[in-house]
Amino acid sequence: MKNNRIDELAIASIRSLCIDEINKPKSGHPGMALGAAPAMYTLYKYHLVSDPKHPTWINRDRFILSSGHASGLLYVMLHVCGYQVSMNDIKAFRTINSLTTGHPEFGHTPGVDNTSGPLGQGLSQAVGVAMAEAHIAATYPVGKSLMNHYTYCMLGDGDLEEGISQEAISLAGLQKLNKLICLYDSNGITLDGKLSLSFNDNTKARFLASHWNVLNVKDGNDVNEINQAISKAKLSKDKPTLIIVNTIIGYGSKNQGTNKVHGAPLGVEDGAYAKKSYHYNFPEFTVPKEVYKTLRDSFIARGEKAYKKYQSVLTQYKQKHPKDYQIFNDAFNLNVKKYIKDNVVYDPKLNEASRKTSGNLVNKFASEIPFMLGGAADVAGSVMTKIATDSEFSPKNRKGRNISFGIREFEMAGVQNGMLLHGGLRPYVGCFLVFADYMKNAIRMSALSKLPAIYLFSHDSIYLGEDGPTHQPVEQVAMLRSIPNLHVYRPADARETYGAWKLALTSKTTPSAIILSRQNLPLLKGSSDIKVSQGAYIIAKEKSKKFVTVIATGSEVNLAIQAKELLNNKIDVRVVSMPSMERFNALDEKTQLAILGAPYEKRIALEALTTFGWHRYAKHVIGVDQYGLSGKGDEVAKVFGITIDHLVEVIKKVGK
Repeated sequence: MKNNRIDELAIASIRSLCIDEINKPKSGHPGMALGAAPAMYTLYKYHLVSDPKHPTWINRDRFILSSGHASGLLYVMLHVCGYQVSMNDIKAFRTINSLTTGHPEFGHTPGVDNTSGPLGQGLSQAVGVAMAEAHIAATYPVGKSLMNHYTYCMLGDGDLEEGISQEAISLAGLQKLNKLICLYDSNGITLDGKLSLSFNDNTKARFLASHWNVLNVKDGNDVNEINQAISKAKLSKDKPTLIIVNTIIGYGSKNQGTNKVHGAPLGVEDGAYAKKSYHYNFPEFTVPKEVYKTLRDSFIARGEKAYKKYQSVLTQYKQKHPKDYQIFNDAFNLNVKKYIKDNVVYDPKLNEASRKTSGNLVNKFASEIPFMLGGAADVAGSVMTKIATDSEFSPKNRKGRNISFGIREFEMAGVQNGMLLHGGLRPYVGCFLVFADYMKNAIRMSALSKLPAIYLFSHDSIYLGEDGPTHQPVEQVAMLRSIPNLHVYRPADARETYGAWKLALTSKTTPSAIILSRQNLPLLKGSSDIKVSQGAYIIAKEKSKKFVTVIATGSEVNLAIQAKELLNNKIDVRVVSMPSMERFNALDEKTQLAILGAPYEKRIALEALTTFGWHRYAKHVIGVDQYGLSGKGDEVAKVFGITIDHLVEVIKKVGK
């Protein structure tokens, strides 16, 4: 190890502050924080370009922490690098309402570029960030003057064990994301013990097989060696790079190199022992002035210079390319509404699957919104996600707005999150609804991070038919509805599909899941694209004061209307379409009751999915509380009582 004195002091200071930070609440993960400190310090001091005074500057290098349990190290690094993370914030680590939360949260702490914790997802997000940088740079005239940065990702052994990591590695290699650089903290330990208990992959061979560069840093404490590796990685022209940094978990602790230091504070005694091994003799929560100065003279000075230069670039660009500059600015501010033209004309005789309607809308909106792009997990033809007039995003064509994610549903969702974390794009992704389970944790991450992701889920119910129960989703919509800050839409026809799409596109802090049918849906008299925004509305009104309310979604709304017509006022019925429970729940109680109309005992809910959650609105619920069957969709529905005749019988009983 040939580090100079100031680098040694800075690393010792960072490690010691991590020990104090984690000891104070008696909670946290010191292991990776202590082991990876030299790598983090080297990255920030010598390479990362960002400005702590402008932490959301759009052309900064992005740092994606995949191993979110190393948050303590990130917060300490942000503090010594001049971000608005004070020493008091460090002292408040893992306490309520602090900036220094247990795992990093995007939008909450200055300098945090992603929410992380569930292992593997940070790597997935980093791929999306790198794809966004490449696409934006290629899209605008002299685009590399507007968008030209690196994406750095720090990950650990646990990240590489998660299945999503292979999806991410494979896609990044395919796309030749040469400006993606990953620092792998290789310490050979997991929470339960030695890594060899659960993992003996040849990591180098694994990445090489997926068309990555792989560099090796033998000594994770050697700043010079780490610095040289990052410098070499930045020269790559056609491959992403993995830098394997061999470290010792919990470096300096009596228990270094063991799982005992993974997720438990060192405590006062062992903390003092570790600090002594660093030759660090300062009081708790102390950083020497020369440490602040070395990062002020390197990281901060480099960032301020780059930021100032970029403002000049923007000014010149605005003068030379005013229209493109405006689009660029709108894209990063998610100013989507101004681009949408309300020029949709509906044929009263329209009878088409909502997936087809959605496909038409994809092309309509893509023609209007130049920064919109998306794709599907190998089902673009079925979910109808392709922009017909555009090309494929690829290493040879970064302008392409159609993305082939392959059979990588989880990664697809992670990439969309990464694109939204980066900014400047309005992405969407799609697959069959039953596979939402594969994506669930990334969808949850969208909601938690307040990223307005758009998820298109087709083949929405038992009406899928012959593919049988393995492909017939019954419980997935209930799962999606259970996620806080996710709006789930199951539109009943083309108008409602349009309304759902508009709401999804114009959302800025809430992700959307649009549930689409394979079966045809007629255009319904009384349906409304505008009223989708209130979550539920009266689509077929009753004639008398005594009536039964039937609440339905999707294809079942038409079924409810037909049942009402069949009864011919023998029992009066109000039909309520409820495309979005979440939006309806946000209404005040008086408005909710006005829409539902009938007393709770006189309400029926109908959906060709599980009944879970529907008893909140109706005493009587018709649904499918078991797995489906293989057969024609209408015949399967008949077996489960999703029919006009059965609904009529239930209405008669309830209406007595």
